[in-house]
Amino acid sequence: MTDSSPAGTGTGTDTRSGSGAAPFVPSGADLAGLAAAAASCRGCDLADLPDTRTVFGEGNPHARLVLVGEQPGDIEDRRGRPFVGPAGKLLDRALADAGIDRAEAYVTNAVKHFRYRRSDGPRRIHQTPDARQVTACRPWLAAELNRIRPLVVVLLGATAGQALLGPSFRVTKMRGRLLPGPPGSEAQLIATLHPSAVLRVDPATRDEVYAGFVRDLQLAERTLAGMST
Repeated sequence: MTDSSPAGTGTGTDTRSGSGAAPFVPSGADLAGLAAAAASCRGCDLADLPDTRTVFGEGNPHARLVLVGEQPGDIEDRRGRPFVGPAGKLLDRALADAGIDRAEAYVTNAVKHFRYRRSDGPRRIHQTPDARQVTACRPWLAAELNRIRPLVVVLLGATAGQALLGPSFRVTKMRGRLLPGPPGSEAQLIATLHPSAVLRVDPATRDEVYAGFVRDLQLAERTLAGMST
């Protein structure tokens, strides 16, 4: 997928001094091997958060479509699976409305740990991963995409877009149109909102925002259909 896919030996050494996840990514591993290795990753400080786990991507290993989000949420962290909370349920509905079978796709996140802060009680409150954490985790995303070699990658929100297209990425400027993938990739990128953003909008405008989200996913479906003809 990219021209900078890292290769590593999975030594288990603490690399938080600056090399990020790269030393933990096993060269030549399949998706199952990557997921197993990621469970021991200590490429950034998110690995030190208590009561969290690595949440790797899942889905069809031969998927033509990959959807990339920001990071797992509280429910995803507890269950160890991506997009199984409220945002995941909305994504499932939007994919169905766009004519896309989630079972045929692959879903993952730019950052594989849940970054949070504690409230006064037991609730864990989402915090957006910072640029350093996104950069540290990028080797895992690059490895996933290099193994799958999708034709279309949907970027769900700003963090996913910045992970692949750099810090200048803006959803508002780039959503809803085809973008070229990284050098060495045959993939097309499509940016849209993160489904959690749809959930957060004013209920009075949510149907309209949801319809726009579905239109972006329909562009992905049409693009794939066009590649099949």
